[in-house]
Amino acid sequence: MDTIFALASAQGKAGVAVIRLSGPLAHSAAANLTGGALPPRGMRVRTLHAGDGSRLDDGLVLTFRAPASFTGEDVAELQIHGSTAAVNVVMQCLSEADGLRLAEPGEFTRRALENGKMDLTQVEGLADLIDAETEAQRKQAQTILAGELGTLAERWRRDLIRAASLLEAVIDFADEEVPTDVTSEVRDLVTGVMQDLQREAEGVQIAERIRTGFEVAIVGLPNAGKSTLLNALAGRKAAITSEYAGTTRDVIEVRMDLAGLPVTLLDTAGLRETEDYVENLGIELAKKRAEDADLRVFLTEDPSELGVSMLSEDIQVLPKSDLREDTESGISGKTGQGIDHLINHISRVLGDRSTSHGIATRERHRVALNNANTSLASALAVLESGPDLYDIAAEEMRTAIRALEALVGRIGVEDLLDEIFSSFCLGK
Repeated sequence: MDTIFALASAQGKAGVAVIRLSGPLAHSAAANLTGGALPPRGMRVRTLHAGDGSRLDDGLVLTFRAPASFTGEDVAELQIHGSTAAVNVVMQCLSEADGLRLAEPGEFTRRALENGKMDLTQVEGLADLIDAETEAQRKQAQTILAGELGTLAERWRRDLIRAASLLEAVIDFADEEVPTDVTSEVRDLVTGVMQDLQREAEGVQIAERIRTGFEVAIVGLPNAGKSTLLNALAGRKAAITSEYAGTTRDVIEVRMDLAGLPVTLLDTAGLRETEDYVENLGIELAKKRAEDADLRVFLTEDPSELGVSMLSEDIQVLPKSDLREDTESGISGKTGQGIDHLINHISRVLGDRSTSHGIATRERHRVALNNANTSLASALAVLESGPDLYDIAAEEMRTAIRALEALVGRIGVEDLLDEIFSSFCLGK
C-alpha cells in the first residue's frame, strides 16, 4: 500500500495549514522532516527541516497508529503556518521522499471505506457535510455520517437473515423434530422490514431536496414585477428590470437560505402570447421550469390566465402593491411591502414538507430500498404457498439482503466509487 499525502486544509493564505499523510511510511516520513522519533500516537511541537538541514517551519505534528485513525492506517498530520510558501516547500519535500505520492481526490476517505472505518452511506454523508451550506443540510449530513442509515440496514439484514434461517431450518431438517410452521414469525419479520423500507423510500425525494435544494418559481404576466421581486428577495440586482415586456427571456436563478433550507428562486419569462420566436422559447422554458418546481409563487390577480396549474400549496400574491390602494394581500419588490410575509409563507410550506423526510437521501438509496422491497414482496407471496416453496422464499430474502448490502457498499458498488470520490478534495 502506498503512503499518500495531501493538503487537507483550504488552498491559500491562512493562519494554519494541515498536511495529512496516511500509509505505512506516514510516521517515518514525518519523523524525517522533524529530525527525531515521534510517538505512535500523540502530538509534538517540532521544527521541520529539509533534506539538506535547512529550516522549513515550526509546527504541530500529530500521529495516529493503525487502526485507530480516520483511514485505519498509520496517519500523521503536520499543522504548520498557513502561508503559500510554507505549504509549498513542505509539500515539495514530501514529494521527493521515497515511497510517498500525492493523494488522489477522496483517497483518504476511500481508504477509510476499504479498511472498514466507514460504510458507503457514511462516505456520502461526509461529502454532503463538506458541501453543506444551510443548517438543514448540515443536520441531514451529520445523521448520515453518524451511520444511522447503516445501522438501520444492519438491523433489517439481521431480521431477514433470521427469517431466511427459519425457512432453511425447516428445509434442512424436514425429517427431524423441528417446528414446521414458522410462517407466522417469518411473515412478521418480513412485513416489519418492508414497512421500514417503504417509509424510507418515500422520504428520499424530500431528503434529496434538502441536500440539493428546493426550487421556487415566480410566475406571472410580463411587467408583473417578477424580476424586481426576485432582486428584493435576493438583496441584490440578480435580474434586469425594465418597463418593456419580454425583458426576461431566460430563467434567472438565485440560491438562498430560507429558515435553514436551501432554496433556489427562479425568475421566469412573462407568460403571454407572442410572435417573437426567442421570447416564445423563453416562455416555454418558463412553463416547464415552473411545472417542475417544488413550489410556485403566482404574481397575478388571476392564476388561470398564466397557463400553469396552481396546486394547493402554491402561493398567490397581487403584484405591485405600491400602485394599489388595497395593499394587504399584495407585494412590492420596490417598497418591500409583503416581502417578509412571502418569505415566511415559503419557509413554512417547505419546512412542513421537510418533516416527512427519512434518513435515506439519494436516488441510489431509493433504488436499493425498492429492490429489497420487491424481493420481499415476492418472498411473502411464495411463503403463503407452504413449506414446499420455502426454498424459493428464502432465496428472495437473500436477494433482498444483497440489495441492503449494496446500499452500505459491501457488494456491487465498485463502479460507483470513482464517481463518488471524484467530488472530494485532495486532502479528504
